[in-house]
Amino acid sequence: MKLESKLPDIGVTIFTKMTALANEYNAINLSQGFPDFEADPELIDLVHKYMKKGFNQYAPMQGVMLLRERIAEKTLKLYKAPFDPDSEITVTSGATEALFAAIMSVVKKGDEVIVFEPAFDSYVPAILLSGGIPKYIKMKPPDYIIDWDEVKDAVSDRTRLMILNSPHNPTGSVL
Repeated sequence: MKLESKLPDIGVTIFTKMTALANEYNAINLSQGFPDFEADPELIDLVHKYMKKGFNQYAPMQGVMLLRERIAEKTLKLYKAPFDPDSEITVTSGATEALFAAIMSVVKKGDEVIVFEPAFDSYVPAILLSGGIPKYIKMKPPDYIIDWDEVKDAVSDRTRLMILNSPHNPTGSVL
């Protein structure tokens, strides 16, 4: 039995293609986080220490409170931005999971989401799976800056979300 995809038009990700090309040409792969160095021994020791203390079970859905508290402390110290570790910080396995969860939690059927192109390739599938409608705004080379008049024209009463990140992924443009 062949299962039908909910996203039949979504093909292979650019990361799969770039990794294959990097492997084929023995190039440095800048498409994903593939560290080419060993983990710091101090980090390995800390992981070992906390594993021995029992931090090796499923964590609460938001993440371990001690970690969330440390994240709140660090964001306050670095950015002077106070966050409540109980209600404003969630630990995820990575950015893709965090983005998917955020989009799925706020976008409902028929909601519009503004996406700046080129875009990280996990945005649109998450929008479509949530029933949302991507509204594309092209960032033009060579500077890949946002045309805010175009954004203003794209916003409607159905706009639920705008996905912004800086530096922009994948162009590196600082917004």
